[in-house]
Amino acid sequence: MSLSALWQILTIGWVLSEIYIAIATRTRHGSGNIRDRGTFVLLWVVIVFSLTAGNWFGETHIPNLFGGAHWLKPAAIVVLISGLILRWIAILSLGKSFSSNVAIHATQTVLKTGLYRWMRHPSYTGLLLCFLAAGIHSRNWYSLLIIVIPPGAAVLYRIHVEEIALREAFGSEYTDYSRATSRLIPGIY
Repeated sequence: MSLSALWQILTIGWVLSEIYIAIATRTRHGSGNIRDRGTFVLLWVVIVFSLTAGNWFGETHIPNLFGGAHWLKPAAIVVLISGLILRWIAILSLGKSFSSNVAIHATQTVLKTGLYRWMRHPSYTGLLLCFLAAGIHSRNWYSLLIIVIPPGAAVLYRIHVEEIALREAFGSEYTDYSRATSRLIPGIY
C-alpha cells in the first residue's frame, strides 16, 4: 500500500470517527446539564474551514516545509495515528461521561486514572495531534499554520468553557485535580 493510500484511508477514518463522535455522544436536553456555550458549532465551523483552506493552499502552493522533504509524509502518518489512538483511548476511558458537547451528567465523576492521571484533556491533545499531522502532510508552512492555529484556538476556548463547567459541577475536587495535572501536555501545559 502506498503512503498516499494509507494517508487517505486514515484521514477518511478520522473524519468518519469525528462525525460518529459528534452524533453518538451528543448530550440531549434533559439527559444532562448542557454548558456548551456554542463551542460545538464553533469547533465544527473552524475545523471544516481550516482543513479545507489549509489543504487547498497546500495543494496549490509549492511545498516549503523543511524544503518540502518527503520524510514529512510518513512523519505525518505517525503523528496522525498517534493522535487517533490518544483521542480514542481518552474517549473510551470516559465512557458514558464523554459528550461531544459540554455537558455534565448526574452520575459523572472526575476521572483521575489512565491518561487522565497526567493530563485533563487527552482527547483534545489527540485531536490537536491530528491537526498537526494534516499540516505536516501539506509540507507547506502556511498550510500548517492555517490547519493548526484556528482549530487550536477553538479547542483552547472549548477547554476554557469545559473547565468552567467542571469547576461548577465538582468544586474543589476539580480545582485540586487541575493543580495536580496539566491541561494538554504532561509537565508542560
